[in-house]
Amino acid sequence: MNFCLSKCRNLHITCLPLPYKTKNMGLKDEIILININGADRPGVTAALTEILAKNNAVILDIGQADIHNNLSLGILFQSCGGNSGDILKELLFKSYELDVNIRFNPITEEEYTKWVNMQGKNRYIITILGRMLTAKQIAGVTRIVADQGMNIDDIKRLTGRIPLDENSRTPKASVEFSVRGTPRDKELMKAEFMKLSSEQVMDISFQEESMYRRMRRLICFDMDSTLIETEVIDELAIRAGVGDQVKAITESAMRGEIDFSESFRQRCALLKGLDVSVMQDIAENLPITEGVDRLMRILKKVGFKIAILSGGFTYFGNYLKQKYNIDYVYANELEVVDGKLTGRHIGDIVDGKRKAELLRLIAQVENVDIRQTVAVGDGANDLPMISIAGLGIAFHAKPKVKATAKQSISTIGLDGILYFLGYKDSYLEEQM
Repeated sequence: MNFCLSKCRNLHITCLPLPYKTKNMGLKDEIILININGADRPGVTAALTEILAKNNAVILDIGQADIHNNLSLGILFQSCGGNSGDILKELLFKSYELDVNIRFNPITEEEYTKWVNMQGKNRYIITILGRMLTAKQIAGVTRIVADQGMNIDDIKRLTGRIPLDENSRTPKASVEFSVRGTPRDKELMKAEFMKLSSEQVMDISFQEESMYRRMRRLICFDMDSTLIETEVIDELAIRAGVGDQVKAITESAMRGEIDFSESFRQRCALLKGLDVSVMQDIAENLPITEGVDRLMRILKKVGFKIAILSGGFTYFGNYLKQKYNIDYVYANELEVVDGKLTGRHIGDIVDGKRKAELLRLIAQVENVDIRQTVAVGDGANDLPMISIAGLGIAFHAKPKVKATAKQSISTIGLDGILYFLGYKDSYLEEQM
């Protein structure tokens, strides 16, 4: 016997043929999916779930979203004692009272079992970042996901609500997709994301969902051209009158064209005779990268340990340490004699290999699993630590570094890292 809902057109329902079963008919329990949408107001979810509670229904799954005060609610439930017909009628009339649309869909045991068996299977998080996000950008990402045979489970906006006045908008936008399935070709998928990000001027992060992603505890930064928008050795070289020579060596090293340690020795030698007093002036006028103040404040608030692992110099790393309450600084020490730089350094050079060693060491000291770590840098000498970290990010990096790193940020400031970590602006604003 069919219970047809089409007679109730004024009740905002979608007509689907459903078995009409009552307790007296002695039929088995049913699994039913209901979808409700309409204007959101306090009490809608409570009123509908109270009907299920009164009829001893078992809720198997529930999800709700609100977009511009419009509710979209889904509830998957199992009737108890074959009383699904009674439940549906009550829900139907209650939806009329609440002035919301309701749709019923029966689910077979086979369909439900298949859905349950998908639990925990290959989940990924895709995060997109940009100064602004357009329909074309989102369409490009979702098309790549669909072509790989993956399904989107959830979409949420991480940045704040967007005002119509363009002058009032924050200069960043981020959306996160939770997707499920096994990519047909993961390397091709990543290549397509990289191509799309270049064409559409946005950043795309593709991460495997895991407990470690939600429990990052240690973050290690390069300093020059990452936390600050300059290479300190170039600033020193300008004061020493050898700016062009040092800058050329720096750029070649960052591109990976020459060995970092050798380039470091060459550049230090050119600084011989520079008065050490210029270092304070440079430190006090360092150009801090966009987003650093906000990022550091939030990272400390949520309990991160923060380290600077730099091929630059300890003097400037310590200046940033005091400014942002950073926990660790490892960089290079310049030799000073009679108030002048000698053109030599003291101790081992902090190169790419050393950065990776220090990341592992700090993680061990802090009792943090390497999968809970984050590493951020822009140069070729940052790749070793970026490659071993749980989340490695190339920030406004050289092409070789960006192509090698798993994640990259090129369109917004350093606080874009917060979105790769899954934080929402609305949550952060409440906590700050």
